[in-house]
Amino acid sequence: MTDSDLLSIAKKAEGPVYVYDSSKIQSQYLRLKNAFSAVAKLKINYACKALSNISILKLIQAMDSGLDTVSIQEVQLGLEAGFKSDNIIFTPNGVSLEEIEAVANMGVQINIDNLSVLEQFGTKHPKIPVCIRINPHVMAGGNSNISVGHIDSKFGISIHQIPHVLRIVENTKMQINGVHMHTGSDILDIEVFLHASEILFNTALQFKNLSFIDFGSGFKVPYRKADIETNIEELGEKLSKRFNDFCKTYGKTLELAFEPGKFLVSDAGYFLTKVNTVKQTTSTVFAQVDSGFNHLIRPMLYNSYHEIINISNPRGRERFYTVVGYICETDTFGSNRKISEISEGDFVAFKNAGAYCFTMSSNYNSRYRPAEVLWYNNEPHLIRKQETFEDLLQNQILIDFKKKVEA
Repeated sequence: MTDSDLLSIAKKAEGPVYVYDSSKIQSQYLRLKNAFSAVAKLKINYACKALSNISILKLIQAMDSGLDTVSIQEVQLGLEAGFKSDNIIFTPNGVSLEEIEAVANMGVQINIDNLSVLEQFGTKHPKIPVCIRINPHVMAGGNSNISVGHIDSKFGISIHQIPHVLRIVENTKMQINGVHMHTGSDILDIEVFLHASEILFNTALQFKNLSFIDFGSGFKVPYRKADIETNIEELGEKLSKRFNDFCKTYGKTLELAFEPGKFLVSDAGYFLTKVNTVKQTTSTVFAQVDSGFNHLIRPMLYNSYHEIINISNPRGRERFYTVVGYICETDTFGSNRKISEISEGDFVAFKNAGAYCFTMSSNYNSRYRPAEVLWYNNEPHLIRKQETFEDLLQNQILIDFKKKVEA
């Protein structure tokens, strides 16, 4: 997919539009699979929350991927997309026991990260196999909002509470078939994974009937030219050896699972917007686009970097622009960016817009959420229409204020 292909899509769209390159998603999946080819049983569970359009889910399901979900609605989407229930894992946080039970009744693998819920579920459903999510107390991740394995995190059962877990298992006679951890996102240092793996292996040894160990994900992807990323090939070589050695110690060949989201879809995505105005102040040149943090909140929420290119004038003279949106709050996508000269009416593309972008969009300022397009077999395919005014009103119930209220 070229810049001219993106420009053609942008011109035909009725507003901002997300575009995903299917070949990039497929190549990332194969890259991860090949990196761990030395492992006899490898399971890749795509993290649905990164990008949950059902066409994307169908594309990934066709590659024999499993699905990692965090809500009953994501489970339902997965089933609708063709994932079998035993190919889905449910890893929620802070949800009700009733939701967990409803998902368990669908035949989905349950992952619990709370002692109270573990005891309640085990007491009521001792024959349903359960995975436990541990907190390894490892600080990792590119941003405090996405570091989830440290001691103050709300996620996981502390490794210091494993004796309590064992007591619950003994008392309820429940079945533990997996152990899981997820330390954070945008983790660059391979040693973090390897250090956490030793904690996970030591925990796993305390459970005698495991089927799998889930290492979560959090692989760092590059956001700009010459940016550093997690060396998946090196991680695969080192972690595969440790995992295989552990299986020998455990006395059984277990399944090694990962739950990549950003790693699979981030670089495949582009967000295309139109420049409404070019505004020059005494100190700054603003390029104001027909979007805002209602469509792409990551730069404001995580201070994330998205490369911005002018696809209408890719070879123009470079100037410095601060790219902002149309929301009535500060919604700066990028400050003082060197971009090919921008004119009003030009289209600009935000790169690395495949993960946690559309799925975090909203109707703030009563703006429509954008369309989504999948580039597949060298052609664009519309996979979600832009919202309309009717969508804004849907599910709202109007009160008849003409009726008199009796005293």
